[in-house]
Amino acid sequence: MKIKILSFSGENFVHDDVISLTVMTKSGEVTILDSHAPMIVSIEPCVLYIRYNDENNIVQREDFAIWSGVVEVNNSQVKVMADMLIDVEEVDLDQAEMAKKRALELMDQYKHAKDRVDMEKFIEAEDMLLKSIAQLKLYDLRK
Repeated sequence: MKIKILSFSGENFVHDDVISLTVMTKSGEVTILDSHAPMIVSIEPCVLYIRYNDENNIVQREDFAIWSGVVEVNNSQVKVMADMLIDVEEVDLDQAEMAKKRALELMDQYKHAKDRVDMEKFIEAEDMLLKSIAQLKLYDLRK
């Protein structure tokens, strides 16, 4: 199957001999294989796993931290459009750890606020947490 991943950050991945793509959707984790039924689904921040055959027909795996986006599957072609795609070499461990800590602090602060909870700010903090967790998980996979 063919895959094309594009992101607003300019990173991309294209390959013509993909075995599988695994990604977290709003409905749960999905693995897409050749001849998968057509679908369009939203992506959650996660680690996206791609297994493919290289030029020597040896199975390889690429992992990316990916944020929100959309996956379209049609006729053994997969297109992924995401707002951010990060390779393991791009992960700044200290920055990801700090973002996770800050997000947890903000979420706790908003949760225990005596006044009304600002849901927009809580959701932003939750999104920051999910993004940092995806980066940390990607980093841990490559240790």
